[in-house]
Amino acid sequence: MAVRPVWKGQLRLSLVSIPVEMYSATNSGSSISFRQIHKPSGKPVRYEKVVPGIGPVDADDIWKGYEVESDEYVLIEPKEIDRIKLETKKTLELIQFVDITEIPPIYFDKPYFLAPTDELAEDAFRVVRDALAQSRKAGLGQLAMRGREYLVAVRPCGSGLLLETLHYEEEIRKTDPFFSSISKKKAEKELLSVAADLIEKKTAPFDAGAFKDRYADAIRQLVADKSKGRKSKVSVESGGSRPKGDNVVDLMSALKKSLEDSGGGKKRAASSATSRRKKSA
Repeated sequence: MAVRPVWKGQLRLSLVSIPVEMYSATNSGSSISFRQIHKPSGKPVRYEKVVPGIGPVDADDIWKGYEVESDEYVLIEPKEIDRIKLETKKTLELIQFVDITEIPPIYFDKPYFLAPTDELAEDAFRVVRDALAQSRKAGLGQLAMRGREYLVAVRPCGSGLLLETLHYEEEIRKTDPFFSSISKKKAEKELLSVAADLIEKKTAPFDAGAFKDRYADAIRQLVADKSKGRKSKVSVESGGSRPKGDNVVDLMSALKKSLEDSGGGKKRAASSATSRRKKSA
């Protein structure tokens, strides 16, 4: 089944307009989801919209409520919402450019692929793509779609472009309530050195294929077994348990043991010995 674009329009850079199509970059069908089923009948459970003390209500009687205080709402008629919805526009203009690394990861929301609509659009598309890659920049703009306006960043992705919707600033929580109680004291140098060695030893190129969703695989296996009428006992092994209470060893010993288990202990010991010889000389 062909994948349908979620948006079609023009990607504009100043006076240059490029016909493009936008596709979701994630496959929602691969995620595990369940329906609630009434066991005696085997039928799906449906939900009715009810009001406490009144019971089921008609859809026409349901308005939007914006909570201004606890349990106090400003009522808004659905037609009023419809009047202020933004019309889906057919143009995405890149109005500013920033270094790709300048956007904090917390702002990224959902990824989409951008591709030229046809061969005639490819030349201009490649120019914008390669210019962004060469400058290591991302283009920023706002896209009106599905009744609202999205802040987006566009950057190179393979032979195409990646568009990512971004959270607006007011959507991001401040860190103070969560981090203010954490001491700003620096880590001890020796501990930091061992931890850095451990990180370096375990550093490798990013490969998402190296990580598997064991829970999803187990669910699929369970479904396959049950659909064939077989009984199945599926378990998901954890990646190891954390020691608790008196079993917790001191931090330095744990870091050194981790480094040795990863094969980095001898290398670090040799490096330390070399450093001591240089100092004594």
